[in-house]
Amino acid sequence: MSKTRKLFEAYAFIFPSLFLTVVLAIYPIVWAMRYMFYDYRGYGTPQFIGLQNFARLFRDQLYWDAVVNTFVYSIGKIAVTLPLALILAVILNRAIAGRQLLRAVYFMPTVISMAVMSIVFYIIFNSYNGILNQLLIKYGIIGQSIEWLGPKYAMLTVIIVAVWGGLGNYMILFLAGLQNIPNDLYESASIDGANETQKFWHITVPMLGPVLQMIIMLAIIAALKGYESIMVMTEGGPFGKTEVMYLYVYKQLFPVSTDGGGSAEQLIGYGSAAGFVTALIVGAITTLYFYLSRKLNRMY
Repeated sequence: MSKTRKLFEAYAFIFPSLFLTVVLAIYPIVWAMRYMFYDYRGYGTPQFIGLQNFARLFRDQLYWDAVVNTFVYSIGKIAVTLPLALILAVILNRAIAGRQLLRAVYFMPTVISMAVMSIVFYIIFNSYNGILNQLLIKYGIIGQSIEWLGPKYAMLTVIIVAVWGGLGNYMILFLAGLQNIPNDLYESASIDGANETQKFWHITVPMLGPVLQMIIMLAIIAALKGYESIMVMTEGGPFGKTEVMYLYVYKQLFPVSTDGGGSAEQLIGYGSAAGFVTALIVGAITTLYFYLSRKLNRMY
């Protein structure tokens, strides 16, 4: 086979992916970056306004409230999801009855549509006729309905839904790491008299170091970018209590509500500027995590 034919076949294989990447990812990014400097509302002629969109964004308290909410949401999701996923992975890595079925059950939320999942949880957590309130009242645990999607508990509720949706995915990643740990290490530790807790902290956790580093990075990015379930359940409300960065950006580009930061009209220029700043924030946090993780690796 000639060298030219080999190159042709190689490029033929990568062309579909490359074409879709350019059309669906690179071009929209370039298009949005252009309109960051324009006042453009989806109709008429775009008006060049320089850095006014960015100046407006830095004065927009609703956006910075969304940034704070994003950090609260992300920290809550990661702090609960990763330890639970690790514990489940350790349990389901053992030779217990029905472990394959349990793995499939815990992983199932990962393959369910986010929109469908969020609608189901909206029905469960509905403040007035939700299934959860009805059950709690029926068994005498509470005396009156709790506003799970109200100002006090809305953030807690969306974090619970996020944990349920992401738990299985991280559990599978932890399982993959656990299955690469040699059993000889655990057998040697047992001979030396180590108990299960000591094995976990002195063998399992250190051996999972590289996998854990990757999982934490994925969890940080996913949490900072997550907004789909929030959009379905609360639309960022009530009163902006669950508004997060990417939901705020989405509302500027595709206005769906005036609650919690939504715009009454399409603001493509302003939304593009907000999206760019949001991407910088996510990139800065990811870069900081890389720096700290590499520094810890050098220390240990």
